[in-house]
Amino acid sequence: MSRLTQLWRQQKGLVLFIGLMLVFRSAAADWNYVPSSSMNPTLWAGDRVVVNKLAYSLRVPFTLHQMVRWSEPARGDVITFDSPADGVNLIKRVVAVGGDTVSMWDNVLSVNGTPVKRALVEESRPVPTEMGVLHEEIWREHRDSGDIEVARLPAFNRSTSFAPVTVPKGFVMVMGDNRDNSNDSRFIGFIDENRITGKAERVVMSHDPSTLYLPRSDRWWLPLHL
Repeated sequence: MSRLTQLWRQQKGLVLFIGLMLVFRSAAADWNYVPSSSMNPTLWAGDRVVVNKLAYSLRVPFTLHQMVRWSEPARGDVITFDSPADGVNLIKRVVAVGGDTVSMWDNVLSVNGTPVKRALVEESRPVPTEMGVLHEEIWREHRDSGDIEVARLPAFNRSTSFAPVTVPKGFVMVMGDNRDNSNDSRFIGFIDENRITGKAERVVMSHDPSTLYLPRSDRWWLPLHL
């Protein structure tokens, strides 16, 4: 009996378990690490979110090829997707779906001609980011799927307005909840639904990069809407 055959017989259970876990994480569910503050204040740098990869379709493991599709992303969903710019997996919120006409003026988002209702919550809230603690202007936006909080960093002032655009069928428009510090559809374009890898459901836990990645005691099993 060769050494390789003997090793396989001894470890095949572990190898099969690891293989099945990798397939499960690729096609069914996973958790994603949030490295940046582009989704502040909903998500913080260091958060880990559970991602439902069966929310919209069943894909061939380790690919973007869909075998069956049973649902479409909705406005307000927080999704993970492979960026069309560089293939990096990103997490953003859907603000418009195929057929919607969307615009923004002075940070007020309008969908199909209706401004999204919003109200100022805090003029300066300290929020931990990968750049340290930043004081962000926090607004509450009302959506049919549930209210959310969005952040403004006026000093960053990346893109506060854009003219009306219509989202093509089969695509979505995504934005970060941190409107002044997010590399989203304003810069990388609309997202093909075939590039979506899952729907983020909740913050499972969070590690604080400033304290040697110790868990944050107040960020366990948090929803992504208010």
